[in-house]
Amino acid sequence: MEWQIGNVKIPNRVVVAPMAGVTNSAFRVICKKFGAGYVVCEMISDRGIMYRNKKTLSMMNVDPVEHPMGIQIFGGSKETLVQAAQFVDTKTDADVIDINMGCPVNKVVNTDAGARWLLDPDKVYEMVSYVVDAVSKPVTVKMRIGWDSDHVYAVKNALAAERAGASAIAMHGRTRKQFYSGYADWNVLKEVADALTIPFMGNGDVKSPEDAKRMLDEVGCNAVMIGRAVLGNPWMLKRTVHYLETGELLPEATPEQKISIAKEHLHDLIELKGDYVGVREFRGQAAYYVKGIPHSARTKAALMEATEEAEMDRLFDELLVKVQDYQRERQAKN
Repeated sequence: MEWQIGNVKIPNRVVVAPMAGVTNSAFRVICKKFGAGYVVCEMISDRGIMYRNKKTLSMMNVDPVEHPMGIQIFGGSKETLVQAAQFVDTKTDADVIDINMGCPVNKVVNTDAGARWLLDPDKVYEMVSYVVDAVSKPVTVKMRIGWDSDHVYAVKNALAAERAGASAIAMHGRTRKQFYSGYADWNVLKEVADALTIPFMGNGDVKSPEDAKRMLDEVGCNAVMIGRAVLGNPWMLKRTVHYLETGELLPEATPEQKISIAKEHLHDLIELKGDYVGVREFRGQAAYYVKGIPHSARTKAALMEATEEAEMDRLFDELLVKVQDYQRERQAKN
């Protein structure tokens, strides 16, 4: 079901959340291949953009297959945030500029950025309005419901961003204090969805296609934003899109499929970042790909030590042989 962020058409209601250290171009391309309607780049520092930091600028490369996609920026002062937004607006292929108001980590919050703004709807309005006025691409905001359980200003903050000219809001149903513990509060997300007139993306505790449908139905959001459930499991996207369209649940990925995509993801990451960085960054992803595969504990440990693509590929291939032997043994017993 198509919807829009400003003038940008999104082909379906399944969105991949921006995740630091994860949603680089290699990962986003895989998510698109598995049917994601919209993807967002991992958050990028406004100062990194301002100082033209080489690593920061390389994070903003957009593969043509990624569209529609957004680049997410964060920062603590309106001057630097506006400059970063203008750079994304005029110097990148992003379709949308997203402002991070939800990152809970101290390193970001202590620079007066990310989730820090959740305590002040006036600051939300001010920062968003300055950015909207400075760019021509649609601006969206990613937030959490509040700072802690005593400061849940979800509706006020969302309305402040809408009033300031945001084209859509995404909100995670946890507070900053929760980080990723406990549960996402879908009741608060529903209050936000009911209050807004611009599109709303709900986020938090969507672990299956059924969860995605339930969130769309119960929260009343325009799209569902999926984060951690996609790690090592891009099939989640394909299964969710299919389920929302047809009501049919496709099977989970087989070990063969998981290993095949893991190797492709690894290769693409190395193409993007080079051997040294690519292999090391992929270690965290590798653990997600082998999760749930029988007899994978030793493979997982070895992958964490691997330093070359060929070594990782060999470990994946050996695991596959183990799994196939295990499956044959079980069939023989039955």
